[in-house]
This record gives sequence, C-alpha cells and structure tokens, in this order.
Amino acid sequence: MSASQQTEVKVHHKLYINGQWVQPAGTGLLDVINSTTEEVMGRVPEGTPADADRAVAAARAAFDSWSQLAASHRAAYLQQIAERLQARQSEIAAIIASEVGMPLPLATAVQAGLPAVVCGSYAKLLSDYPFEEQIGNSLVVKEPVGVVGCITPWNYPLHQVVAKVAPAIAAGCTVVLKRSEVAPLTAFVLAEICDEVGLPAGVFNLVTGLGPVIGEAIVVNPDVDMVSFTGSTGAGRRVSELAAQTVKRVALELGGKAASIVLDDADFEKAVRSSVSNCYFNSGQTCSAHTRLLVPKEKQDEAVRIAKETAEGFTLGDPREGRAKLGPLVSDTQRERVRNYIRKGVEEGARLVTGGADAPEGLEKGYFVRPTVFADVRDEMTIAQEEIFGPVLSIIPYEDEDDAVRIANGTIYGLAGGVWSKDVEHAKRVARRLRTGQVDINGGKYNPMAPFGGYKQSGNGRELGRYGLEEYLEVKSLQL
Repeated sequence: MSASQQTEVKVHHKLYINGQWVQPAGTGLLDVINSTTEEVMGRVPEGTPADADRAVAAARAAFDSWSQLAASHRAAYLQQIAERLQARQSEIAAIIASEVGMPLPLATAVQAGLPAVVCGSYAKLLSDYPFEEQIGNSLVVKEPVGVVGCITPWNYPLHQVVAKVAPAIAAGCTVVLKRSEVAPLTAFVLAEICDEVGLPAGVFNLVTGLGPVIGEAIVVNPDVDMVSFTGSTGAGRRVSELAAQTVKRVALELGGKAASIVLDDADFEKAVRSSVSNCYFNSGQTCSAHTRLLVPKEKQDEAVRIAKETAEGFTLGDPREGRAKLGPLVSDTQRERVRNYIRKGVEEGARLVTGGADAPEGLEKGYFVRPTVFADVRDEMTIAQEEIFGPVLSIIPYEDEDDAVRIANGTIYGLAGGVWSKDVEHAKRVARRLRTGQVDINGGKYNPMAPFGGYKQSGNGRELGRYGLEEYLEVKSLQL
C-alpha cells in the first residue's frame, strides 16, 4: 500500500497479562493518530487501575520462578526476542514512521534497528556477568530487585521500551509495561513476540491507557518493587512523589537542554552543521538533542550563516515516503507547544534567522513545524532554558571558555552535550566540566553499550549496557 492510500486502522481490543491476551476491565478505546495524515491509524484499550493491578499480580506470581532461572536460560529468551524484532524490522519502522513522524529510512535504522541490537546485547552480557564476588569473609550476591513497572514515552516508542524491559528481564525481574498512549502500537508487536517465544506467563505484561490512571496505579501498587520512568521532568517528579509512599526504587530519564559547545579551535563548518543535524533529529523530539549551539561571540555571524543554510536544507514531507529529511511532530498538542516556544523566542528578543511559527507552505495536513534557528539568544531566555522538543535551535554567543561552560551548565537539566575542538584532549577537558551524563566529542557516535542518563533534573539512574542491568539488581552480603 502506498503512503498516499488510506491507512488501515489497526485495533487492539485486548491487553497482554499473565501470558494471555485478555479483555480489559473497561470498554474504552484510545485513538492512535497518524502524525502525517491526522487520521486514526489504530486503537488500543483504555486500561483501568484494575487492569494494572491484575498485571502486577501476574508479575508478582511469576517472579519467584523467573528470578531463579539460570542466567543462560534468560539469555536464550532474550536472544530469541532480539531475532524476532530484527525479522519484523520493516513492520516496526512503518508503524513508527506513521505514529511519530521519523522518516522511514531513519526509522528503520534507529527506531526499529536499535531495539533488536539492545535486546541482543543483554543476551550476550549475561554470558559472563559476575552476579557474585568474594569480599573478605563475605559473599556479595546481586539479585533481581523484583517486580518492575516500566513507563515509557512516545518519541522512541520501542527503543525506550526495550532499554527497560530487556535489562529487567535479564536481571531476573518481571515487568509490567505501560506505553504512552500516543504511540503504543509497537508494544503490541513486542507482546506478540514474547508470546511466540514462550516467555513464561507473567514475566512480561502490557497494559495501555492514560498516564494519570494506569501509570499512577502501577507506581502506587505496593507489590511493585521498582519503577523505571522516561518522560518529562514534571511527570518524573510526580512518579517520585508517589513512589516515595512505598519507598520504591525509582529510575528516571527525564528532560534535557543539551549544549553543543564549539570552541574557537574547532572545525567550525563541520561543528555547526553537525549540531543543527543533531538538534533536528527525529524532528527535535529527542531528550538528548543539542538544542543550544554555543559559539564564540566573534564567530556568531559565521555560525548563523552556516546554520541557516543547513536548516533550510531540511526538507519537510511525508516520512513514509522516505525522501524528506524531516517529518511532522507527533501530535497537534506537541505542534502547538513548539510553535508557542517559537513565538516566545521572538517576544523575548531573540533574532529569528529562519523558520518560524507559521505553518509550512504546501503541508496543510500533518503536524509539521518549520526547521527554526534563533540567534542572539541570551541564556536567561525561555527558549534557552526550557525543553522545546521540536526542530528549534538557539545560537548563544559566549565570551570565553569559562563563560561557555557556565552557560552550558546553567539549566536545571544535565542529560547530554557536545564539545568541538581540533584538539581532542582540549575537548575532553571541557567535557569533564559539563554537568551532564553524556558528552559527544567532535560528534562522537552513539554507543548502545554505554550508560545513558542524566545529572540534576534530567533524572537518576542509567540505561543500556552493564550499567543498565545493574539498575535492576539488589546487593546482598552473605557473611561467612
């Protein structure tokens, strides 16, 4: 079926609980909207607290046997899941291109490719992970934390799920997954795969619904031992507040306002072009996007010229056709949020270089926002402080290196950043001064085995690789 034809509406009537597809307690369905056509492309159950409680009970019942299963057997299940995710890569990419709006070639490589890689990485990691060590007269053992509630966002619908579910299962935990209702359809693909490989009943459970209903029901349930949440900083505060009532472990991956610092000895053309591309990846709907470009004051005009040219090369269009560089934002709500930030930037005196809040010409349908660049941005402006989550770059001039570090660290966030310099050691020295969980040196590529997570109000805990596994482990000392 071509992208121009009407999208088939995929309706899921059941939730996946205790190894079975079951009728939800309620009868409501939530519409899933195609971000390009603005038409309904799917429907999923509007779960209730009773559904969440049933899923938690199933996970609790399954925990004892699953946690005692040999790591090699858990690894075998994860490897099978990874292989089936890989086999369904095209299907997954097509769903996400329609839900979220990432162009199909990128959705195939990133949105569909990464989950299979990450899942497989945990199968491999289990082969030699030391769950025990001797310290003096103590045997220190690492054991699964228990039942884990995983609450995930819409911007990387399957990757964010697998980055939680795979290490939790690898550790020996059982899982209740609550997907964002905005882009939930690939979670049903994962549930189908878990069912196909014969994952024991109750190890993986899927419930869909609204965050304040299903999400909060999971967080407050006393039989949930840990909550892993990715989303906005405001929602993360709410999760922490509710989880504190039962002193749960909480892992949070929240917002970001990453700064890309271009030092005066950098390859300026490459640094600016790469920073614009990083900012616009997934239409700016990335928590680690480099949305602030920090350049020496005397080079701002050059940065503006390069950024404008680069931004205007980002063509907008139907992501399912795979030709445009930028697709739409995920929803009308998100589009209006981003447009309001652009208007705010203009009101507060930033110089609009290109783009703007007006709808792009020729794209009457779809939640599109024009790729936007601001210059003369001061670090106290709203667009320099708050997470926009759209294709909006703020160019901020700095006086010297100390000023650049001050500006970069001058938000409530600390998730990611970048440093550019022809002298790698110089760049590393500056990177060490940034209060963020991840820093790209000269555009260093993404590493799915390296820890990912934030400082400050970007959250706590880490995902991916060995550090991701250890989030789901408790430590016990046996004194001998």
